[in-house]
Amino acid sequence: MAQRSEIEAHLAAWLAVDRFKDYGPNGLQVEGRAEVGRVVSGVTASLALIEAAVAARADAVLVHHGLFWRGQDGRITGWLRQRLAPLLAHGINLFAYHLPLDAHAELGNNAQLGRRLGLAADARFGEQDLGFIGPASDARHAASLAAQVQRALGRAPVLLPGDGRPLRRVAWCTGGAQGYFEAAIAAGADAFITGELSEPQAHIARETGVAFLACGHHATERYGASALGEHLAERFGLEHQFIDIDNPA
Repeated sequence: MAQRSEIEAHLAAWLAVDRFKDYGPNGLQVEGRAEVGRVVSGVTASLALIEAAVAARADAVLVHHGLFWRGQDGRITGWLRQRLAPLLAHGINLFAYHLPLDAHAELGNNAQLGRRLGLAADARFGEQDLGFIGPASDARHAASLAAQVQRALGRAPVLLPGDGRPLRRVAWCTGGAQGYFEAAIAAGADAFITGELSEPQAHIARETGVAFLACGHHATERYGASALGEHLAERFGLEHQFIDIDNPA
């Protein structure tokens, strides 16, 4: 068992939470019991994940996407009430780490995705240094990189192939980071991997020749919370289980 306060303090320091300007609060979002022995991790604090955590008799849930975001209405009604109710009823803590978990050099979503794709960053780019960039791996062209992504993530990405140039440098930023495409190009990328695609990126890929791969928001962010949960288990002697709630987005 570990004290909730110990876990919160460790994660705040480990993830350098205070360094980030974020869209919602990082850290303890819902206070549960003071002692934690069993942690369930997942991508998003959805009702399905919370119910699975209750069934697993978790003391804490650790996620990338928490319950509270800038610009929300603020009233505890509807879907938000449904998610909060079982956490409060069962004394389960909810920890959420958004941009700090994307950025962490070892356990973060970008680092963990890069590891699965055989990519190692040697530089950062974009706002708050969230984007990773490094040498291309065995994939020498956009089509082979897309095939590599499909093997690793279990789903085919949307590929905008650019001009078909050989890949020397690949940039990536998980989740909804399509707005980082131009910064990736400025950083010298021949291909950019992220979760989502918006309308402007199709034109930018065609006009610059840089390939763009939209691989799924959830699919690219399955690994950070799991790695962080394993880290907590090792450090504090906790039980940990990652539960993947499928999401096509």
